[in-house]
Amino acid sequence: MPLDKHFLPENQLLLNAVGEGIYGFDLNGNAVFINPAAERMTGWKNEELLGKNIHNCHHHSHADGSHYPQEDCPIYNTLKDGIAREITHDVFWRKDGSSFPVHYSSTPVYRDNKLIGVVAIFRDISIQKQTEQSLRQALAQVQALSEQLASENHYLQAELADKTGDVDISGSSAVIRHMIQQLHMVANTDSTVLICGENGTGKELVARNLHQLSRRKDKPMISVNCAAFSASLLESELFGHEKGAFTGATQQRKGRFELAHQGTLFLDEVAELSLEAQSKLLRVIQEQSFERLGGSETIKVDIRLVAASHHDLLKRVEQGLFRMDLYYRLNVFPIQVPPLRARLEDMPELVSHILHSLNRKLGKKLRGVSQKGLQKLMAYSWPGNVRELQNILEREAILSQTDILQIHAMPTHHLQTQTAASPLQTLAEAEAQHIEQTLKQLNWRISGPNGAANVLGVPPSTLRSRMKKLGITRQPPAEE
Repeated sequence: MPLDKHFLPENQLLLNAVGEGIYGFDLNGNAVFINPAAERMTGWKNEELLGKNIHNCHHHSHADGSHYPQEDCPIYNTLKDGIAREITHDVFWRKDGSSFPVHYSSTPVYRDNKLIGVVAIFRDISIQKQTEQSLRQALAQVQALSEQLASENHYLQAELADKTGDVDISGSSAVIRHMIQQLHMVANTDSTVLICGENGTGKELVARNLHQLSRRKDKPMISVNCAAFSASLLESELFGHEKGAFTGATQQRKGRFELAHQGTLFLDEVAELSLEAQSKLLRVIQEQSFERLGGSETIKVDIRLVAASHHDLLKRVEQGLFRMDLYYRLNVFPIQVPPLRARLEDMPELVSHILHSLNRKLGKKLRGVSQKGLQKLMAYSWPGNVRELQNILEREAILSQTDILQIHAMPTHHLQTQTAASPLQTLAEAEAQHIEQTLKQLNWRISGPNGAANVLGVPPSTLRSRMKKLGITRQPPAEE
């Protein structure tokens, strides 16, 4: 008796009512029964499939589109060996050419202990698969976020151990006001900023102000001193490494670029990068992507890059020590941090600011510096800039028994006070000496962000006029 004769009217009512798709096959593999749920899921009508080989209609290909031979089909294998099968990872194809994931079983049908056909029961598990995929993605995101937060927490704890958290720039001189104006102009762009200035002028402080003024302020600012690592270690520090990338790499580690994702990366002393590291940095700036050491996965990042150097990078380019293309990538918006000797009028405010920090650090109640001590500070040339001022004030604060610092010890070979061997100067002579010293330090450049006019806080036309009046000429003569 054929398989379809076994679907009696009362049984067929039940089969028509169930939500799962049901196919009945005879021993030749041809369809003898198709319930309405199967029609709805596949788009194939009962009359289109009865008496035909269903495998060629709904099971002809794998999920990737590759051919699915009938002899490999679990349903048809059940027809051969009478063994029931359950499949959880497969697809059926609809009449319109689309596919959907299915969970199905193939069950042999016996009559008088003789195999007469197979019943296949299937259900669409698209929603289940989508839910599983969403859960996997959510879990991966949670894992990645957890790793990111752990890495940032470890890094930031190390940073905080060495920082006071104070990001205020002290001073109201013309050169400082001009620099702060530049910071406000560029802060809310994603443009790369190159901070130039002598050692000790506070380039990192300027970078932190730039970050705090930007729309990335709620994300981390990650700093790396390029001069503090060897070429091999620096690459790992910047880009991270995979487990086993080199001897001692016992686990995967994220680099500073990954930690700075959506925030700011500050590369201090960028001129110290090796040429190989410069090449990789250039690629990251261009493509915002990189690979960890020992890895092949391309990692995309969204960072704002701020670099700093006390070197003349253009001169380093001429010496073959710095890539020209990287220089132009970094030098999008240069900011010159003036040396302390060019803004001595800021000394009282700087001293007050530093003493306030020292009171917190040392547990003291210092109120200020004596008038004579302030005169000593104003007369010094400050080759170490603000950092040297901080060191001198901290040393005096430790030694002081009163709440007013007296400033006892100053390096005499840098004092600008007049001695018997150095006759008193007129105001014009002092002005001429200061202008000429500034011009020499800046290679006689007058205008531009790195020019003497910017450092001295006057328009270039005014500086040229003062040079003419004071008889200052370029020595040696050279093209500007």
